[in-house]
Amino acid sequence: MKLVIVAVGQRMPEWAQTACDDYAKRFPPELRVDIRTVKTEPRGAKSQGTLLAAERERIEAAIHSGTNRGARIVALDERGTALTTLALAARLRDWQQGGDDVALVIGGPDGLEPALRQAAHERIRLSDMTLPHAMARVLLVEQLYRAWSVNAGHPYHRE
Repeated sequence: MKLVIVAVGQRMPEWAQTACDDYAKRFPPELRVDIRTVKTEPRGAKSQGTLLAAERERIEAAIHSGTNRGARIVALDERGTALTTLALAARLRDWQQGGDDVALVIGGPDGLEPALRQAAHERIRLSDMTLPHAMARVLLVEQLYRAWSVNAGHPYHRE
């Protein structure tokens, strides 16, 4: 199974890239993590709907590039379900038992296109606070690693 994090945005700061790479390499071979960045649509005279539609096309292309067509889509959204670490661990276990790749999608500056958000299999939120995109990526990959460690009985997480 593969976890694919698709994030709309620009190049991440070096500290954030280093952190994401560090957590991603900790996962076992049977649960690979792939972080993909898609370009933010240039802001200008375009309507928000046009911007979000262009980003949606890039997101969908990134999801289906190297994943199976049946990938489970999880949208990160401020209105999504809040999960504890143990609840995320349970979700991860369910996703692994389902066998499909899982694409976790982080929108751009204006979020995700409403139709994409609604079409997602699940919507979760990382925090009640607004996070910078780089921080959201680091937090997401770290929490996925922590969830894996809970399920594996690894001592990384302490309750």
